[in-house]
Amino acid sequence: MAFLNNSGDIILDAVLTDTGRFRLAKGDGSFKITKFAFGDDEINYNLYDKQHGSGSAYYDINVLQTPVLEAFTNNTSTMNSKLISIPRTNLLYLPVVKLNTAFNQRFANTYSTQNTYYVAVDNDTVGPYSGPGATSGLELKSGVGNSVGILNGYVPANLEHYIRVDQGLDTNEISYTSVLDATLKETQYIVQIDNRLGALATVEDGAATSFNFIDDDQIAFYYLSQGAGTGYVQNVAESGPGTDATQNKKMSIAGPRGTFLQFKIQASTELQNSNYLFTKLGGGKTITVSASDDSGSSVTCYYIDTLVKITGATTGYSLDVPVRFIKKT
Repeated sequence: MAFLNNSGDIILDAVLTDTGRFRLAKGDGSFKITKFAFGDDEINYNLYDKQHGSGSAYYDINVLQTPVLEAFTNNTSTMNSKLISIPRTNLLYLPVVKLNTAFNQRFANTYSTQNTYYVAVDNDTVGPYSGPGATSGLELKSGVGNSVGILNGYVPANLEHYIRVDQGLDTNEISYTSVLDATLKETQYIVQIDNRLGALATVEDGAATSFNFIDDDQIAFYYLSQGAGTGYVQNVAESGPGTDATQNKKMSIAGPRGTFLQFKIQASTELQNSNYLFTKLGGGKTITVSASDDSGSSVTCYYIDTLVKITGATTGYSLDVPVRFIKKT
């Protein structure tokens, strides 16, 4: 949605979502606009200048003069930074969602120093374990090696590695022992992942989870709620005593905490059985991936880079998690 200035007249330029267009096309009266969203993707708030020489009236002049983009029909190209509505007017801090690589530095950390999670897609890449000195694959089996940041996308249940994000007020001005207000606590997350590449799986048993829907760009949407029995969304307190000093160092949120979201990734059948998407989406490029202190092995792999988008359903705060799918050449 966009507002365009047209010589004094205000023009509202809006586009329908995929669901809206689907219901409109049905022509059965089911189409009815009940929700809308605003975004500020094109605005750079760093342009707000409190040192402007012309005074306070000009602090935001550069922000106000920023051209506003027209509405896009491609949902992957716009509305990445949606505005949120919070009824309270006395808030000093807004909740955020942050990646947590400290809670379990071996099993929940990213690969190397690249701040990216790697997902091994097939058995050859994972590598059958055959004891110290094995050189086949990356040996991604439970309890073996030092495969930090590499997830087993072939059989997720065979490796403890997972992705975790924490939610809350990331400030030292409010004690982490304080209870986060219920209106700021995320109890449901929306996770988006390219369905051609992979699906979400549970941390407990690596079971793949069904998506809620797929849009026209093959992006799968998962609505993960607290108390749904899958363990995806839990209170931060359930992961350890929040008042314990040692445990506190393992949290990514400095202040009051709400919930955390954790998941594994199951590689798609197409990535497991074919190199087609690696040559098209990844350009056929290769990298060398090293894993497992037991063997010191390294494997040359095709790769595809993508993002897994996590959005809090209550506040609308979103986080992009970089993921790299790898397959042994």
